[in-house]
Amino acid sequence: MNAVGLAPAASQRVFRAVLDAMAHPGEILRIPAAGMAAGGDTPAALLPVLALADLSTPVCVLAADPRWAGLVTAATGAAIRPLEEAGLVAALDVPGPQQLRGLRTGSAAAPELGAQVFIAVSGLGESAGLRLSGPGIAGERALSVGGLPDGFWAARAGLVRDFPVGVDLVFLTPDGRLAAVPRSTTVIEEVR
Repeated sequence: MNAVGLAPAASQRVFRAVLDAMAHPGEILRIPAAGMAAGGDTPAALLPVLALADLSTPVCVLAADPRWAGLVTAATGAAIRPLEEAGLVAALDVPGPQQLRGLRTGSAAAPELGAQVFIAVSGLGESAGLRLSGPGIAGERALSVGGLPDGFWAARAGLVRDFPVGVDLVFLTPDGRLAAVPRSTTVIEEVR
């Protein structure tokens, strides 16, 4: 594992992919190949944090391997903080419902303080699983997210019920595909 920082051009590509995903909730997009290549062996879910974090950003890295948090600090200067204090979260290990409930949601006066969470998942698809609606979606959009624990979407619903407070979620696969579910998106879990 080498210390990795993103060059400005790669950082811009990753940032743009995240912006596009947030503007089009549930649409499966891709981090450009140049952004993925610049990350080397860095997990895709860590790339947005490397692109967005700076000295003033509290970051949490949920990973079994503690070295990833050290690499974020070395590359960005961001301070590593507990989950409930983090503005950016790289969840290399999928958070359970209890962890999700501990995320920072901001307040009515400062909703921008809600966490942005980048979650490594096993797969993304456009098949049944979830029905999304809200800003950025014409009608409804189907999305399936592989590797989430039971209770995940119920915990997320609790975090966004007092909009504009809440958290923004971006799911990333190892090959750089991503889909966002911002706090403004309504999610209905389809019965299996």
